[in-house]
Amino acid sequence: MNRRPIRCPEDYGIPLPDWLRCCIEHVPPGQGETCPTDTEALLAAAFDFAFQLHDGQVRASGEPYIIHPVAVADLLRDIGASASVIAAGFLHDVVEDTDVTPEQIEEHFGAEVRALVEGVTKLGGIHFTNKTEAQAENLRRMFLAMASDIRVVLVKLADRLHNMRTLGALKPEKQQRIARETREIYGPLANRLGIGRLKWELEDLAFKILEPEAYREIKQQVATKRSEREERLAVTVELLRQRLVVSGLGACEVSGRPKHLYGIWSKMQAQQKAFHEIYDVAALRILTPDLESCYRALAVVHDTFRPIPGRFKDYIGLPKPNGYQSLHTAVIGRHRPIEVQIRTAEMHQVAEYGIAAHWKYKEGGSPAALGNDAERFNWLRQLVDWQKDGGSEDSSDYLASIKEDLFDEEVFVFTPTGDVVGLRKGSTAVDFAYRIHSEVGNHCQGVRINDRLCPLPTPLQNGDFVQIITAKNAHPSLDWLNFVATPTARNRIRQWYKKSHREENILRGTEMLERELGRDGFDALLRGEAMAKVARRCNLVGTEDLLAAIGFGGVTLQQAVNRLREEIRLSSQAAAPVLSNEELARSVTAQADQASQPAPHHHVEAGSASPILGLEGLEYRLGGCCSPLPGEAIVGSVALGNHGITIHRQDCANVTQVPVERRLPVRWNPLADGGRRRYPVQLRIAVLDRVGVLKDILTRLSDSRINVSDARVRTNPGKPARIDLRVELASASQLGTTMDQIRAMADVLDIARSGIG
Repeated sequence: MNRRPIRCPEDYGIPLPDWLRCCIEHVPPGQGETCPTDTEALLAAAFDFAFQLHDGQVRASGEPYIIHPVAVADLLRDIGASASVIAAGFLHDVVEDTDVTPEQIEEHFGAEVRALVEGVTKLGGIHFTNKTEAQAENLRRMFLAMASDIRVVLVKLADRLHNMRTLGALKPEKQQRIARETREIYGPLANRLGIGRLKWELEDLAFKILEPEAYREIKQQVATKRSEREERLAVTVELLRQRLVVSGLGACEVSGRPKHLYGIWSKMQAQQKAFHEIYDVAALRILTPDLESCYRALAVVHDTFRPIPGRFKDYIGLPKPNGYQSLHTAVIGRHRPIEVQIRTAEMHQVAEYGIAAHWKYKEGGSPAALGNDAERFNWLRQLVDWQKDGGSEDSSDYLASIKEDLFDEEVFVFTPTGDVVGLRKGSTAVDFAYRIHSEVGNHCQGVRINDRLCPLPTPLQNGDFVQIITAKNAHPSLDWLNFVATPTARNRIRQWYKKSHREENILRGTEMLERELGRDGFDALLRGEAMAKVARRCNLVGTEDLLAAIGFGGVTLQQAVNRLREEIRLSSQAAAPVLSNEELARSVTAQADQASQPAPHHHVEAGSASPILGLEGLEYRLGGCCSPLPGEAIVGSVALGNHGITIHRQDCANVTQVPVERRLPVRWNPLADGGRRRYPVQLRIAVLDRVGVLKDILTRLSDSRINVSDARVRTNPGKPARIDLRVELASASQLGTTMDQIRAMADVLDIARSGIG
């Protein structure tokens, strides 16, 4: 790409932050052309490069696209990011939205900026849906990118914040999707990295879109009480400031701060309280010059106001997992409770800006470069190690682990050397052992809690001193899976069994799969491409790994079978000729006609296990008008002449026409056949008329092992097609599940139960 000299700020024709204007004005002639090393030259060159590439592009709002990367870079500068990260903020969309290659970025700005831009570009394709498997895969990609350089996620968070600020130009459904992603992933991620300033705004913006009525109500209530609250806080602040000066703490800064709206709403929801019952809508903050002054200021606060019992928390002695430190207390001031936070200016920077406040980027952003701060990102290392070890076959387990590690941990315990370890509430010694190291967990034999021998399942409490007793010949027990609280520990236990009993697991998995699929063609199926694809979908290398995973429970048998059937269906669709819906219906009906036809009447032998109780050896048949199923209330109708008894659902319209004296009380026998018997039910389905829709429905039923005995299709040009299916089901609950599955398909407009003709 040909570069032209950087122009003066006014020539760009868009509003620029003052710091960026200053950078552009101070770039000497000839600077900023190739790999500038001066900070101002680097930032000016990155902005100019992005401006040229995005020239002519506009956002959904109609404004020039360059305004977005400028806003992202401005946010990154506000949180104290380095020049390379700010430059990546300017350039984060150029690879995806223009013809520029990563090699060209490296040529102009160096390898560090290229790596950051590539990392953000990879994250740009990640969208979180409600589909467990897809969401787990997206999260794996995100955390692998973060592990290579965690600064990548700083750019992504700034990008997401500006997008949230400007969502108004998008369609409502897209706003909802982005807001839900923000609340579920990016808000907790900003919190886990300790960047409170981004977390609060991300949560409030998502709250505004996802719960607009609640947002407006709380915003209005906060605004209505603002003058009264500010007056009350001003008096309290002045009183506290005077007391601090008298105590020799005149260097402390005292100020009021508002709580963000989502935090107020969350507390209202969690505590089931109304707005007027939430007392810490605003709070006081005291910034001290040093650590000692924090505790001296706390003494002054408690001497000035009456403390509320049980409301003091020392996050300085026991920092939160994201590095947050502060003293929290609640006192009664002017007849109302007030929350007070006390911390040093340095602690305040960490609380506001997280990793950007305490982490110097001289050696790059990988966890290896963190030095003493590496423990802050232990959660990230564990997530990445899990992936590399191949332990996350089950998507639901992986998502549970993400949720565990992104959200605040709730129990803090001590190692024998006095180090603090944060764990999930309900964690046991085994969870603690695996948090320390995999080998400690794998060789755990017992535990001392507060110098007393305790059972391994004992839940840990805040402040416990925990000492793990290990032995070389000790190994995990599958019983541990019944009481461990963290997915990390559960996964490590399964990993150990997977590695130490591989041959046994493969044999067990093979036997389980063979029993499910049958022996015919089983060996060929194991060697086939479909099985290999299933293994890859489960994040495994090959078929043997899949069989081992089935054997030790890392992948459920049903999960593997369902995915295998799907792969076989997809491959057969590619090879088979495309049939019209009518041709496919005739084929299904012909196959059903060749099968044995069920007898229309049933005879009940005395003492036999009849499906219907109360018939006493009489002949009966199921009414085709309502097709009753086990689990539904039924009634017998005694027919005139010698035609036996017809069984109807009690809500069947035909029952009302039967005289009471000809009605026979009957009920289903739950012990008749263990649920193996199948009963015909007619379904009427309205669908969009396209080739293949009936095949998709039949495939869905086949995957659920539901037999179809008749299929008929009726089409009418310009109108939805009607499909009548006769299926064989075991119970009313299976009918409900089946109808829900079909109703959820994309081209299905409606589904209803109908009478059997």
